[in-house]
Amino acid sequence: MIALSVAEIAAIVAGEVVGVDPQSVVTGKVEFDSRRVHPGDLFLAIVGEHADGHRFAADALAAGAVAVMSTREIETGSIVVADPIAAITALARAVARRLSATIVAVTGSSGKTSTKDLLAQILSRKGSTVAPPGSFNNELGHPYTVLLADESTEFLILEASARGIGHIAHLVQIAPPRIGAVLNVGSAHLGEFGSVAAIAQAKGELVEGLPSAIDGGVAVLNADDPTVMAMAARTAARVVTAGESSAADVRAAQIELDEGGRARFTLVAPSGSAQVELRVVGEHQVSNAVIAAAVALECGLGVGEVAAGLSQAVARSSWRMEVTELGDGITLVNDAYNANPESMRAALKSLAIMSRGRRSIAVLGHMAELGRDSTAEHDALGRLAVRYDISQVIAVGEPARPIAHGAALEGSWNGESEWVDDVAAAIERVTQLIEPGDVVLVKGSRSAGMERVAQALIEQHEGTAQAVPGV
Repeated sequence: MIALSVAEIAAIVAGEVVGVDPQSVVTGKVEFDSRRVHPGDLFLAIVGEHADGHRFAADALAAGAVAVMSTREIETGSIVVADPIAAITALARAVARRLSATIVAVTGSSGKTSTKDLLAQILSRKGSTVAPPGSFNNELGHPYTVLLADESTEFLILEASARGIGHIAHLVQIAPPRIGAVLNVGSAHLGEFGSVAAIAQAKGELVEGLPSAIDGGVAVLNADDPTVMAMAARTAARVVTAGESSAADVRAAQIELDEGGRARFTLVAPSGSAQVELRVVGEHQVSNAVIAAAVALECGLGVGEVAAGLSQAVARSSWRMEVTELGDGITLVNDAYNANPESMRAALKSLAIMSRGRRSIAVLGHMAELGRDSTAEHDALGRLAVRYDISQVIAVGEPARPIAHGAALEGSWNGESEWVDDVAAAIERVTQLIEPGDVVLVKGSRSAGMERVAQALIEQHEGTAQAVPGV
């Protein structure tokens, strides 16, 4: 964070300094986990669902925190505020306006974190780059990320997530981006929004908040998604299109996938072309990569630099197409961070490609927040698994039961799909089924807890399990 005194911070957040030297200076970040506090930080005490941050104020100060921001007076002294989220938002808004960095925001129904990770690795080749750790993209994670930046930051990348209309508009106001990228509009959170049109309305708030073309605003839109392309009419920024379409300003051509499910393609831009060989897994990563490329080109990198950055970029966030070789030729693909119909289809396609000539097992939890479309979408997923010739599907939990039902109704089904009632049963069943040479995909929404299946398999193969380098 830009260095600020306790008194300056208190003035920005409308807080009261109690028992702390107002002239002491915060030179680090704002941290709400006392275990991650370093000297110079400001500790934000939040009352959460499982813990009260005020209880860890002394630990944070012992770790070197300059001060604590709290909602009540504490023995160690603090900056007392009425609302910690409002306070960190106000602080981030003030700091963002003092930064000289190019601010980039990314939104979409799926792929935000993967795209952000690719983009951060490309831009870091040119200058100091700050990006969210993991999926910090909500009303807490967004300002938290802004406050990781300081005077030396050249590029600040932000994710923008929405649970309703107006959420992204709020995030955009905290740290106004010059460049905004919209990846896609899918059915994630359909149960909350009620319709794809409402999701599109929410995602488009990003491009509505960009500066005009005259003031340097750039909207990077997915040329392959008509709903995203319609957002061009909602922005005063200059529009750059990116995708596989031959009409895209920046595009991926001559796409090929290797046996590990990694894509090779030619990156084509107005300034030239270059070859890209991705190290991340999945054909869906091509779309993420080409949009990241378009943003990086707008940030001043050459097409050769961008292609080189993409070719060296690795997966940085956990449980997103993480590939582990368990031994005995068994490959585990852990994509358990989250799930929606689009990402589920992409993961199944990757499994089908990676398992050519090998047996494939898909252990699938439910997709949350689909509303009235939930049964139909899960049913369709089971049918798709059969069409992809997945050897065995294990549907986990009651909400995922239609996956097994859909597979059973598909004409080519030969008993490949079954249902188990919870994660423990899934672990037991996949342990019984797995054989040398198999490829196992584990995926589901966060609430399904599918990462426990992946972790159990890794623990069972302790001593031989190795993460695939670069993936």
